[in-house]
Amino acid sequence: MRAVGRHTVREGRFWHRRAELVYDDAGEGPVAVYAHGGFVSQATEDRMGLFDWAPVLDAGQRLVRYDARAHGRSTGDPVDTDYTYPSLADDLLALLDRLGAAEPLVAVGASMGCGTVLHAAIQAPDRFSRLALLIPPTAWTTRKAHSRDNRESADTIEREGVDAWLAAKGKQPRPAVVADVPEFPPTPAERVLPSVLRGLALSDLPSPTAIAALRQPSLILAWVDDPGHPLSTAETLAQLLPHADLHVSRTRADIRTWGDRIAEYLTRTRP
Repeated sequence: MRAVGRHTVREGRFWHRRAELVYDDAGEGPVAVYAHGGFVSQATEDRMGLFDWAPVLDAGQRLVRYDARAHGRSTGDPVDTDYTYPSLADDLLALLDRLGAAEPLVAVGASMGCGTVLHAAIQAPDRFSRLALLIPPTAWTTRKAHSRDNRESADTIEREGVDAWLAAKGKQPRPAVVADVPEFPPTPAERVLPSVLRGLALSDLPSPTAIAALRQPSLILAWVDDPGHPLSTAETLAQLLPHADLHVSRTRADIRTWGDRIAEYLTRTRP
């Protein structure tokens, strides 16, 4: 078994819509579920050293992190519509069923996971007590160009292979705030990767009207100068969501405080 800080990590698996989804379960107490960003996995994020989850566990939270469909240890088919935000939200809700979560719980999501969490909250608002939204992705007016890039990337992989896509990506500047974070190959297999990209191209955050109807307290954590995660999305979410706290990081050192910020937020807002 692995560990996060002093907490042992337990692995679980279940089948949902033709895929085996794998999750890590650690700690004791109220449940918080975490959905990661696109193309990575729990193991990859740990190797990147981007987020520190030990403070959340030390605050008395049970933390469940899972590998999204076709990412990491989870399986998936080359079906574009399996990787839209609403479909990924359905996977998250199935995980809650697997956990036997009878009470509303915390949902945390980063990038693609942020889209997953918001769609899940729209689909089943009574299942969530509060939300933590990390690096919200392109949405609404900024989504069109991102979707076009994803479709072109899928075409490149099918025509020239994943290495050609990675080479082109490597020439693009990275946000300075995370420039020192190690990069790793995408975890979806090459045969599935074009479908993941096209599914994301079909996706957007829920409509502003739908988001404004949510009543969960929300913590929004963003960073600057990242076209894939523009500050405009985070700021709009903070305006739409009731009881929203927005924190913007401008240094890598400040991003390292996010685990503590999430832990403090969950403790502060716990009934």
